[in-house]
Amino acid sequence: MIRVATFNVNSIRTRQDIVMDWLRKWEPDFLALQETKVADPLFPLDVFTDAQYHVIFRGQKSYNGVALLSRQPAKTCSFGFDDGGPMDESRLLRADFKGLSIINTYVPQGRDIEHSMYAYKIEWLKRLRAYFDRAFTTGRKVLWVGDMNVAHDPIDVHNPAERTKHVCYHQAARNAFAHCRDWGFIDTFRLHHPEGGHYTFYDYRNPRNVEERKGWRIDYILASPVLARACTTSWIDVQPRREARPSDHVPLIAEFDL
Repeated sequence: MIRVATFNVNSIRTRQDIVMDWLRKWEPDFLALQETKVADPLFPLDVFTDAQYHVIFRGQKSYNGVALLSRQPAKTCSFGFDDGGPMDESRLLRADFKGLSIINTYVPQGRDIEHSMYAYKIEWLKRLRAYFDRAFTTGRKVLWVGDMNVAHDPIDVHNPAERTKHVCYHQAARNAFAHCRDWGFIDTFRLHHPEGGHYTFYDYRNPRNVEERKGWRIDYILASPVLARACTTSWIDVQPRREARPSDHVPLIAEFDL
């Protein structure tokens, strides 16, 4: 059995105690982090290596940033796109292990549907689908994890009728995300929880969002078909959102019988 988790920490230095407590409790084999918000020389590497994790990371000051913690060292790793456009290294991490590839992404949020960053988000997802087409076949064991900044279906947001013009629920973003998923990825959480009311993001502006179940499901663990068939369970852990100085996201976990 392997346990895989993803967690947008919204600043790893601010949240490192929460992350370490969570690691001690759940002992995942892999933990993907997003929005680490720290330049590489200041990443708190020793905290995680002392806990017997190998760490791959690429970040920048105050924004973005991706990392992957693993019990075993990666055979190879890379950052960003390879198509000649903006590489966006602090948003895209690939790590290859024996028989398994993990893609960790922090997809652009988009700001506003009229903003240039929203057009960039749609193009970013288009480029990502082309990356999957070049890099993998659906017969391989591939995980795509991270903060996708898209609520794919109405049950993935608590008030979908009010969010049709939001950059994380606008139809163009949902279509672009669906096109990426159509490469062959299967939503491991929905395999085990087809019902609504489960979210991975709770806005800071209402401190009662968790209790009132007002959130978004925008973080995913997506698996290629061969891996999805091995997924035995998946769940969302909202407890870190209740801690002092929490991230606005919570961990998502999936287990595979491998």
